[in-house]
Amino acid sequence: MGIEVIIGIAISLMVVAAGSYFAGNKLNKKDTGSILKQAEELAGKVLDDARREADTITKEALLKAKDAALQAKEEHERKTNEKNKDLQILEKRLVLKEENLDKKAGLIDQKEMDVLKKEQAVSQKEQVLLQRDEELKKATDVQNARLEQISGMSAAEAKKELMNAMETEAKHDAAKIIRAIEEEARETGDKKAKEIMALAIQRYAGEYVAERTVSVVPLPSDEMKGRIIGREGRNIRALEAATGIDLIIDDTPEAVILSGFNPVRREVARLSLEKLLADGRIHPGRIEEVVAKSTEEVEHSIKEAGEQAAFDLGVHGIHPEVLKLIGRLKYRTSYTQNVYLHSLEVAFLCGIMAAELGINVKQAKRAGLLHDLGKAVDHEVEGSHAVIGAELARKYGETPKIVHAIMAHHEDEKPNSVLAILVQAADALSGARPGARREMMETYVKRLGDLERIATSFAGVQSSFAIQAGREIRVMVSSEQVNDDQSVVMARDIAKKIEAEMTYPGQIKVNVIRETRSVEYAR
Repeated sequence: MGIEVIIGIAISLMVVAAGSYFAGNKLNKKDTGSILKQAEELAGKVLDDARREADTITKEALLKAKDAALQAKEEHERKTNEKNKDLQILEKRLVLKEENLDKKAGLIDQKEMDVLKKEQAVSQKEQVLLQRDEELKKATDVQNARLEQISGMSAAEAKKELMNAMETEAKHDAAKIIRAIEEEARETGDKKAKEIMALAIQRYAGEYVAERTVSVVPLPSDEMKGRIIGREGRNIRALEAATGIDLIIDDTPEAVILSGFNPVRREVARLSLEKLLADGRIHPGRIEEVVAKSTEEVEHSIKEAGEQAAFDLGVHGIHPEVLKLIGRLKYRTSYTQNVYLHSLEVAFLCGIMAAELGINVKQAKRAGLLHDLGKAVDHEVEGSHAVIGAELARKYGETPKIVHAIMAHHEDEKPNSVLAILVQAADALSGARPGARREMMETYVKRLGDLERIATSFAGVQSSFAIQAGREIRVMVSSEQVNDDQSVVMARDIAKKIEAEMTYPGQIKVNVIRETRSVEYAR
């Protein structure tokens, strides 16, 4: 029975007793006292039971609290022991690391001591060497003074004498080597000549070099040949000097052959000669006037060719100077393929592929047309024609995409756009057609270009012309900068530089021309 129930019963009995007391008419005092006494005893008993039960509950609560405290203490001790174990492990590791660091510090200190000892030893050796060097210098000076006294010459005079002796000996050795080379050349000359002839016949060099480097001008009669040559050859010399083209007048009936590797110059010479023949007045003054006029006409036709190419492709907004360079490609060949037609073909191919891929067709055509722009000037500027063309395109306002496509079409720069890949592919397609290109022409033209480049690299040279299929180079020098003696030395220097930098069959004649003109007008 719970303590609350017992207390409730006691209270009820007390209430009953009280009620009976106040209602004395029904119960007597004896009964009332008995009831009260029973109520008091019951209440006392109830209180005793309540105290005992409260003590029991209190003890149970204390026991539970002690158990909980004991468990918490054990858990705390367990966690503390685990942490202590971890700390002991870390402490051991730290102790080991400290020991290792102490050992390393000891080794470093030992090495520092060794280095200091070595530095001291090196310093001592250096001082000893400096002393010995001074002693050697003093001894050398003494020996040189004694040698000068004995020989009767100073050190500079003795050095000059030795150099003269070595120079003489070197000249004798060089003469011996030259004689040996000449003898060897005579022995192997016949064999080499046959090999060269066989190679020339095999590669058809003669036929197609003539195709690309020679123009024939028909004459009304053989009598005109004498007028073209002029008195003592002055007309033909003036025409060759003005155009840079070699005129060949031989037994060919009613024809004059114009020989030169530069097709623009050859076209100027052909137009000039036709005009002179039609006019009939052939003399140096008239020749210069006609050549100047023909040059203007050729430049005009070059400009028209560039404009026509842009019009045919539907590409607009190209700088006029770029159009002129495109027109010059009409007279330029690469592996016997006309570069102007090749550029148009590449542009059309780029446009077709761009349309299939869904990219800008006009931009693709523009890049294809300009991809070989550098070939218009690559004989005048050092470097790859792709790099030269890209620089020209950048100079005249082309977009970075177009410039990159030109630069990358021969891998001078790694292609990083679809447009650059298209130009590469179209260029390869155009050049890979059967019969589109032949290698010999490009090699031949490059050799002639190198000849003119070497000649113009000397100070005082105004112009140079490679003629006779590269067997002769004519160099026009300024009479104010180069005198007669210097022109002789220049011819020899140009020949030496050609021998050092070029490979060619046979020999090349270097002809340095210095001309002085005096002009006055009679009024």
